[in-house]
Amino acid sequence: MLKEFKEFAMRGNVLDMAVGIIIGAAFGGIISSLVADVMMPPIGLLLGNVDFSNLFLVLKEGSTAGPYASLAQAKAAGAVSINLGLFINTIINFLIVAFAIFMLIRAVNRLQKPAPAPAAAPSTRDCPHCLSAIPLKATKCSHCTSEVKPI
Repeated sequence: MLKEFKEFAMRGNVLDMAVGIIIGAAFGGIISSLVADVMMPPIGLLLGNVDFSNLFLVLKEGSTAGPYASLAQAKAAGAVSINLGLFINTIINFLIVAFAIFMLIRAVNRLQKPAPAPAAAPSTRDCPHCLSAIPLKATKCSHCTSEVKPI
């Protein structure tokens, strides 16, 4: 059984999948940072100094009464909250990752598309007298028996 597992684990598909998962996780971290640290601050600034990571709705106050200035304070107090800002950040992360994957798959599909086959050279021509198809090297039409010039 150990030998079978080793063969399974060392197959190309499993190794490729493992590398893809590791790179995907790293890419997800980069995208999370891009959204939280680069994209959302200017968007929040344009919308009137809104910090999306601290956009939340308190359902039940915690041990200390609110209002809470940040999500961290609400969590520290044990408040139950709906974290809308984190949800918005997660949706933006997903959209960016989905678009990047779409672009990657689109590029791979373009690379894998077979080149169109060149048009085959014609093997026949039309008889100038009866317009029937005859071989290129024919000197007499097989349909009307007229003499034709060879090509």
